[in-house]
Amino acid sequence: MLCRNFNIALSITLAVLLAFSATAKADNYRQIEWIELMPAEDLEALLSPPESIGNIADGSDQDSVEGLSGAEDEATQRYLKALESTDVIRSFDNTSIRLPGFVVPLEMTDEYTAVEFLVVPYFGACLHLPPPPPNQIVYVKYPKGVKLSSFQDAFWLEGTLKIESTESEQGTAAYTLEVDSIEPYSE
Repeated sequence: MLCRNFNIALSITLAVLLAFSATAKADNYRQIEWIELMPAEDLEALLSPPESIGNIADGSDQDSVEGLSGAEDEATQRYLKALESTDVIRSFDNTSIRLPGFVVPLEMTDEYTAVEFLVVPYFGACLHLPPPPPNQIVYVKYPKGVKLSSFQDAFWLEGTLKIESTESEQGTAAYTLEVDSIEPYSE
């Protein structure tokens, strides 16, 4: 009888510990939003572009960062700086985070599995659209890989965020994520 009660108590204890450890694991990651990775002055500049930006014709010589670089007004210069900003939030260095995002592959296996990639806040960034600012791009090297069925698929990534810049043909990342887990995005 004593052994049976001990086994029941042990089973209940193990079940509670397993449930607690699963909850604790999720709680170990701080879920963040993309704008938290950007300094407030960069966000303000991007949310308040100069009026002259709206008057530029699509495809014209001025319709690029290079085309605007000759502008001398302070608002345009601040806006351009924010578009290319590598300024980061230092308090995120070595922080365990959970972040949603889209994968931009840099290196893939034969099976459509990305093993080196950028993570960006919106679909099409770096592929069909200009890249976001570097402080809105996260570099990942993940030997296990993430299987891509579509570039439109979003994922949750959990891991340790580092302030390490990485250059690639697709864009510059101001952050690096040492990934612990990746799962399909769901709300």
